[in-house]
Amino acid sequence: MIKFLDVHQINNRFEKELKEVFARFLDSGYYVLGTETKKFEADFAAYCGAQFCVGVGNGLDAIRLIFEGYKALGKLQEGDEVLVPANTYIASILAISQAGLSPVLVEPEEETFNLNPDELESKITLKIKAILAVHLYGQLANMNRLNAIAKANNLLLIDDAAQAHGARDDKGKMVGNLCDATAFSFYPTKNLGALGEAGAVTTSNNELFEMIQKLRNYGSAERYYNQVQGFNCRIDEMQAAVLNVKLSILDADNSYRRAVTKRYLSEIKNPKIQLPKYSGNLDHVFHLFVIRCKQRDALKQFLEENGVQTVIHYPIPPHKQQAYKDWNHLSFPITEQIHKEVLSLPISPVMTADEVSELINIINQF
Repeated sequence: MIKFLDVHQINNRFEKELKEVFARFLDSGYYVLGTETKKFEADFAAYCGAQFCVGVGNGLDAIRLIFEGYKALGKLQEGDEVLVPANTYIASILAISQAGLSPVLVEPEEETFNLNPDELESKITLKIKAILAVHLYGQLANMNRLNAIAKANNLLLIDDAAQAHGARDDKGKMVGNLCDATAFSFYPTKNLGALGEAGAVTTSNNELFEMIQKLRNYGSAERYYNQVQGFNCRIDEMQAAVLNVKLSILDADNSYRRAVTKRYLSEIKNPKIQLPKYSGNLDHVFHLFVIRCKQRDALKQFLEENGVQTVIHYPIPPHKQQAYKDWNHLSFPITEQIHKEVLSLPISPVMTADEVSELINIINQF
């Protein structure tokens, strides 16, 4: 069986270091917002090239706190509209809604699955106050173009990098430092994954940084003194310690994912399979390797019968979810077609060359 993702094996590589980390954590007697959190925040900000990092509870918290932070600073207000990809994972949209803002869905580019800047420009009105770009599956959205659009229209540009840790643009600039603020998830399956829930916000805006620090901790910068109405969205000290260990090999892991990708792209020779577009640069970290197939469900079944686990990311687009039933009548043809055809193949830093070869051989027989 070729597992879709063997998280246990991924983490086994750090067994010695993680045991040392847990012993240090246990002995410290400081379990919330302690030295491990401060170290991770400093190291991750430096890694991204941002001035600041705030560790939070998860990726959804990270996105929401950015919007809540801008509301508290008077940059956004209830009911303001935010442009967001129609084909994203629902967390991106939930964060907007939960912050009292209104999501406006935008069709993606078919080749990259990311926001289509031309489509986005056509949706800008006086009610639009921000753009939420999502680097879906690990590939950077067109941030040069999106930054230009945001600047020309006086919009905030925020990005959801939950799947894109370590991606760089064409000038070598790291995600986490490509716009006003960036949200990360460190869910265990991510390229940089914790052993539980964790997230972070990076920014070089000092005002926003200080506000999100307060908001994650009941609205308090000093214990028992609450400046704003906040939340409990703190990163767990133990998860920060784990991330400190794993950050050191993130780039190496991403390089291995790209190496697997290059084999898939050059050796999968099946006319029924549409392979993802990849420039060969560092703008894609292949959190997921997503193909398209008009016979997607039959292909998934065929692969499983032949010992290959796959996952559909994602079977139902947000506007067709019961959670957003008021949108169920809307039509986004490109998004809907993508969701009918996408299938994620196994890819990870612990896949063996033999597993890659076996998978390629099986999928070519479909």
